[in-house]
Amino acid sequence: MDIESADTEPTRLNCGNNMVVKAYPLGMVAIINNNGIAEDEGDSGVEPYVGLEFDTPEEARDFYNSYATRTGFKVRTGQLYRSRTDGTVSSRRFVCSKEGFQLNSRTGCPAFIRVQRRDTGKWVLDQIQKEHNHDLGGHIEETTPRPSVQQRAPAPTKLGISVPHRPKMKVVDEADKGRSCPSGVISFKRFKGAEESDGQTQPKATEPYAGLQFSSANEACQFYQAYAEVVGFRVRIGQLFRSKVDGSITSRRFVCSKEGFQHPSRMGCGAYMRIKRQDSGGWIVDRLNKDHNHDLEPGKKNAGMKKITEDVTGGLDSVDLIELNDFSNHISKTRENTIGKEWYPVLLDYFQSKQAEDMGFFYAIELDSNGSCMSIFWADSRSRFACSQFGDAVVFDTSYRKGEYSVPFATFIGFNHHRQPVLLGGALVADESKEAFSWLFQTWLRAMSGRRPRSIVADQDLPIQQAVAQVFPGTHHRFSAWQIRSKERENLRSFPNEFKYEYEKCLYQSQTTVEFDTMWSALVNKYGLRDNMWLREIYEKRENWVPAYLRASFFGGIPVNGAFDPFYGTSLNSLTSLREFISRYEQGLEQRREEERKEDFNSYNLQPFLQTKEPVEEQCRRLYTLTIFRIFQSELAQSYNYLGLKTYEEGAISRFLVRKCGNENEKHAVTFSASNLNASCSCQMFEYEGLLCRHILKVFNLLDIRELPSRYILHRWTKNAEFGFVRDVESGVTSQDLKALMIWSLREAASKYIEFGTSSLEKYKLAYEIMREGGKKLCWQR
Repeated sequence: MDIESADTEPTRLNCGNNMVVKAYPLGMVAIINNNGIAEDEGDSGVEPYVGLEFDTPEEARDFYNSYATRTGFKVRTGQLYRSRTDGTVSSRRFVCSKEGFQLNSRTGCPAFIRVQRRDTGKWVLDQIQKEHNHDLGGHIEETTPRPSVQQRAPAPTKLGISVPHRPKMKVVDEADKGRSCPSGVISFKRFKGAEESDGQTQPKATEPYAGLQFSSANEACQFYQAYAEVVGFRVRIGQLFRSKVDGSITSRRFVCSKEGFQHPSRMGCGAYMRIKRQDSGGWIVDRLNKDHNHDLEPGKKNAGMKKITEDVTGGLDSVDLIELNDFSNHISKTRENTIGKEWYPVLLDYFQSKQAEDMGFFYAIELDSNGSCMSIFWADSRSRFACSQFGDAVVFDTSYRKGEYSVPFATFIGFNHHRQPVLLGGALVADESKEAFSWLFQTWLRAMSGRRPRSIVADQDLPIQQAVAQVFPGTHHRFSAWQIRSKERENLRSFPNEFKYEYEKCLYQSQTTVEFDTMWSALVNKYGLRDNMWLREIYEKRENWVPAYLRASFFGGIPVNGAFDPFYGTSLNSLTSLREFISRYEQGLEQRREEERKEDFNSYNLQPFLQTKEPVEEQCRRLYTLTIFRIFQSELAQSYNYLGLKTYEEGAISRFLVRKCGNENEKHAVTFSASNLNASCSCQMFEYEGLLCRHILKVFNLLDIRELPSRYILHRWTKNAEFGFVRDVESGVTSQDLKALMIWSLREAASKYIEFGTSSLEKYKLAYEIMREGGKKLCWQR
């Protein structure tokens, strides 16, 4: 064991440019006395600071507890953050007991420490806040028991527990597929063979230890339940983790019922047992924490008799609990809530204040079967109007799932006529279940007058896939690029570089679906990967992520590689407090809208130079915004580098082969109808982006078509896109939707009159005169 020097200064280790400090829980650190004999140090004056290193998060908690005892406050276990790669805990927070506002005794104290796991397996204190917002009570007694030093467990042995045989059963509930954290409290009958005498003698249960083996996950769960009854606590099912290859369960956690903070009775207890599936099919305890932060009640029976069903592979699946009462079964479903209770009253006040100043502000709160608040959705009138313009291609951005975000904040994003992201609604997601996402999508749809998007970019998790299919039938669901890239890194890590090169070439150089399928088949055959489960799985879902399959659907200019930055960037992160969230949300939104106003101004007041003398270029400069015109101008200029050859003609239909000069491999087929001036290209740029490609522009030039037909100039890309409802009338929009569109459009126009008309007295007079003259015309039209 490492030993500190006698002057009680912690041992400091230099690792490159980073200073790492080795620390131990106070009261357990050994020091050297004058005789050279190690003895307990007792309380020490060491204060926490960035760089302190611990072997385990429990050591960090004990260290902070001892510091708190000397300083005069109590400690609670705060949030933990998990790796998105393997689900392991990557960092932990320990906070002052007065953090938050869930109880009257709490004051929202900001004091905390956070420890983060490094690649070495050590835990390093990387964030700290020492200031409290309340009086400190001087030295107080520690309330959290210190861990006792226990004898090392014997080598792994098979646990001989006789479990009554029950037929295997599985509850199939589509709403729960893919749920990662069922939360019902579990309780089991005592093991057969446990000693009982008139109800007085407690069952004999071996204490759990790392290395303990079980024949099934259910056996492990029953064992932990019996141990819990002896020690005096109740058990809940914790998280499960699945194989990325075949989806089978690889590990399972059983936690103290007081784990977490989702319910007032819970207090963040850290006690748990985790089991891991072995290649032999058995299960072994690989992680364990026996320490509780609350009083225990040895011998107290758990209420109810519940059994966890086993799936066909013998592991605990994320199915609902079945309660056995008089041989009749019913399903008891409980959903977790990752939104802190203190968020609801604060956000409700914010929503009500916004509604007072914005008549079109919309918000909704999901309630569960018990009437408890769950997910939240909101959108102001500007976002709702923006959806009428740019809601045809939507991104459901759940960037909070990428890393250590304490707030489950999600956004609905569209892309405007400058290709800038625009907010179409915000949400806090209570849990990652099909129910939560279905409610959220339905609520967004209701707020947007039932206007379904043509395409949506969202994560590929099963609950999201199911919710998209249910709420947005016919909408093309494209998987989030960050999730695809993450899975590629994880599953292709061991593959040779030659395979990775050919894999990328297959994805991004195949021009048609047929070409992709051919290249993919050749690739997996060449490397003998026909039986690779992950490659088979993603190939089956190719319509949701392969560029060649996406090009046939409109995605509003979202890049083919799917890369885009979150709407709020890094302004909302794991350190964003409740009080800061609303102000940062407002600031980020206003900043984005200011950028949109600047582009509106530039598009109306700046005129780009023409590069050709083609009438079609002048036509598009007059109609398109600056950003869109530059894209079109580039395609037009590139068209001069291509040759067009007519390969087929029958009646009004002609086909052309358009290839790049000096590059025989880059060629596309263009079909043209002279009767209605319809044109289509094998590159499908117009279908995907809503802009004509260089290949069609080349054919138009050959056919002496000097202006683009109106069907090829999408209104959403023009300077006048704010008047989007004009086009929607032609497409048969309902009278209710039309009225909502007109209200939002007029409100936007009026707000601009107010904004610019109040900047000076002269502009006020001008704006007032324009509105007065317009009012006269409206009265005349009546």
